[in-house]
Amino acid sequence: MTDAAKVVAITGASSGIGKATARRLAADGHRLLLGARRTDRLDALTRDITAAGGTVAYRRLDVTDAADVQAFVSAARERYGRVDVVVNNAGVMPLSPLDALKTDEWDRMIDVNVRGVLHGIAAALPAMREQGSGHFVNIASVGAYEVSPTAAVYCATKFAVRAISEGLRQESTGNIRVTLVSPGVTESELADSISDPAAREAMKTYRAVALPASAIAEAIAYAVAQPAQVDVNEIVVRPAASVQ
Repeated sequence: MTDAAKVVAITGASSGIGKATARRLAADGHRLLLGARRTDRLDALTRDITAAGGTVAYRRLDVTDAADVQAFVSAARERYGRVDVVVNNAGVMPLSPLDALKTDEWDRMIDVNVRGVLHGIAAALPAMREQGSGHFVNIASVGAYEVSPTAAVYCATKFAVRAISEGLRQESTGNIRVTLVSPGVTESELADSISDPAAREAMKTYRAVALPASAIAEAIAYAVAQPAQVDVNEIVVRPAASVQ
């Protein structure tokens, strides 16, 4: 257990990067509140972490609902007395070419990937200001730096997360840290949301070489573990064999 145990709230914690991050940070002794829509998975994860000696609770969470995110952060404060880190991890990736006109999917990506992050910031920033410290870890993608066919809207949302993170960093006075973590191809369920047949098939090739979610969890743990005067601003993590 770390001597600097923190209270960490993680969105999108039921699978992939969020799940791996929960396991990793719990192993470091941090106290966790996990959020996601699939509470059956959260319950199983919570049981596993508790059995391993971790301190963890969970709450159903829809990041597109600002009031729900506020209640999530408030629950962390009520349970543990404060909130030190918010990992804004929830995201969706239903890729398709723009001329497929899947506007419902575009809206969903904007709601989850952009508004979800903003809701997390809005819910926790006042509490962090009040307590005099805090840390936002926002999960973007290599898509925050480049655009590829079928990914225009997805990349736009991740460019937005990058811009929001940088703006928040510049507006902070040194007591609120901001880390942007941008994974390359990583094992997750994101591709399961792709409804466009061509994009879905292309993703199989693209994801032939992928990082385990635990690799991204390690990057997050590194940023969280740094001394208060150290702000790790951006981490890009790619498979070593990737050319993307």
